Amino acid sequence: MKGRGCWETASVRSFCSSGCLNKFKKDDSGDDDEETASPADKSELHHTLKNLSLKLDDLSTCNDLIAKHGAALQRSLNELDSLKIPSESGEKLKVVNERATLFRITSNAMINACKDFLELAETHSRKWQRALQYEQEQRVHLEETIEQLAKQHNSLERAFRSAPGRPPNPNKSFSEGSLLTSKGEDSEEDEDTEYFDAMEDSTSFITVITQPKEDSRKIEGGTGTGSVDWTSVDNVLDSPSFVSKGSSKIKRRVRIPDKPNYSLNLWSIMKNCIGRELSKIPMPVNFNEPLSMLQRLTEDLEYHHLLDKAVHCASSVEQMCLVAAFSVSSYSTTVHRIAKPFNPMLGETFELDRLEDMGLRSLCEQVSHHPPSAAHYVFSKHGWSLWQEITIASKFRGKYISIMPLGAIHLEFQASGNHYVWRKSTSTVHNIIVGKLWIDQSGDIEIVNHKTNDRCQLKFVPYSYFSKEAPRKVTGVVSDSQGKAHYVLSGSWDEQMECSKIVQSSSSSPSSDGKQKTVYQTLPAKLLWKKYPLPENAENMYYFSELALTLNELEEGVAPTDSRLRPDQRLMEKGRWDEANTEKQRLEEKQRLSRRRRLESCISGHGQGCATEEAEKESDVYVPLWFEKRLDPLTGETACIYKGGYWEAKERQDWHMCPNIF
Repeated sequence: MKGRGCWETASVRSFCSSGCLNKFKKDDSGDDDEETASPADKSELHHTLKNLSLKLDDLSTCNDLIAKHGAALQRSLNELDSLKIPSESGEKLKVVNERATLFRITSNAMINACKDFLELAETHSRKWQRALQYEQEQRVHLEETIEQLAKQHNSLERAFRSAPGRPPNPNKSFSEGSLLTSKGEDSEEDEDTEYFDAMEDSTSFITVITQPKEDSRKIEGGTGTGSVDWTSVDNVLDSPSFVSKGSSKIKRRVRIPDKPNYSLNLWSIMKNCIGRELSKIPMPVNFNEPLSMLQRLTEDLEYHHLLDKAVHCASSVEQMCLVAAFSVSSYSTTVHRIAKPFNPMLGETFELDRLEDMGLRSLCEQVSHHPPSAAHYVFSKHGWSLWQEITIASKFRGKYISIMPLGAIHLEFQASGNHYVWRKSTSTVHNIIVGKLWIDQSGDIEIVNHKTNDRCQLKFVPYSYFSKEAPRKVTGVVSDSQGKAHYVLSGSWDEQMECSKIVQSSSSSPSSDGKQKTVYQTLPAKLLWKKYPLPENAENMYYFSELALTLNELEEGVAPTDSRLRPDQRLMEKGRWDEANTEKQRLEEKQRLSRRRRLESCISGHGQGCATEEAEKESDVYVPLWFEKRLDPLTGETACIYKGGYWEAKERQDWHMCPNIF
């Protein structure tokens, strides 16, 4: 019975320390994922207290037995004490008797302490549960209040705009307001009027839509349109934006295996990585999508038809509108794509040979590993070429990840010689730790035509819960070399872009803060670009677009360094994630070994006097296979430019120069 009592005591201690106390700590912390205390939580708590009571009853039974047998032991010792025994033995009996008494006292104290603990647990658990439920109810109430205030604000704003006495003629009044579509969606205002919120800094403006008149095609005063003819604009910009994607003799796949349902604790991996470079954090494939960064870069060409159409523009500012729409369209694939692409291996390549259906050929090569940098070159048989070297800088900030693509994008049209240069905006992935992941684009982009000096200022408006702006909003103005505005651009980076031709411009009256805005009177908007619908079952296929589904499809004749042949990425696409993680670790170790060999080669080449730091720098200087470093005369930066030879090597099927990276 004594052994059973000790076992029960240890059991209660273990149960209290591992179960009950942890439960109380969890309740005290206030889990943000739960709106109110669920019935399951309450049932678990009552079950815990019930188990504690049962264990306490067992301890009480043991205590009663210990007391009973302890009393019998003391009586036996007293009887022994009454016998005639040597004095030495009597002293020992006295010590044993005292110890038996102490044992009974300790047993009673232990039971009293257990009773006190159970009473405190019952009292404080109810108290903490009430406090937690109150705080959660207050949070829900606050969210509902904020949402109601936002709705009331919008209702008052609409009522003010539609109030009697406000001038109904848009040709005689200019006003600020939310971005409205030309079809009057989400608006209760006059269908003939479209208002734009003022943009910050140099692009601050207000626009008003007016119906075209008979002589609107000849308007030149006040806008500086010059030779830009509205008929020409009708012929190009009015042509269908949602065009056919072409036909090919090769049948492309339209689906990939569904994404497995793997659970993973993100915080357990990311908590020690705050502030570190994201590309240097060893991440399992569970956070990836089965495409490499080179393939994601190639995916920017999904709306290449905008550039095919821009080839036929007679006006450079008109062409600029289509180039701007193309630059925005590259972000449309990211709205649901919160997974991370694979970091390419150094020397990894990816080709897109689609001359038949898309009319272009594209080649990417990973030219640097730290920092990760990829060079890209595209040739189109329709008369344009595009090249870029993009370096990804990213930081994990605890609640969000910022991704800053560095490097210039070049686009040149062969017939006109127009050469456009721009850079990418900043992408931010929110709710890394708690809540649903979502991505946003923000920042300003300037597109410059270096032949004519035409410019387009694009503003990606960051999302704010309290803002009246439409989510993912993009606005912009296209100006000529003299700084005169020709077009206003509007839309969203995940859906569509429109352009409105400016027929007159003027300055508004200074506002209360002393700032003055430009007022543009424009003709009705024309659709430049509209996003393709996602394939059926896209939510189970990583939200891939129709083009993205084909990028990792196996093809014959590609270089042995092509991303399609990367084993960990291939295993992940097939749903074998555990094997993919093992293979990913093998590839990364192989890459580290290659770097150490370059370092050793560098040290031996410089002799023993070579400083280790200098050797490490030189060992990172990788010589690309298909690109070479050149000074960009337009940006003043050094970038990797395609030097040729890849497609000729593919035709010969001669890949002896390719490194063994997989």
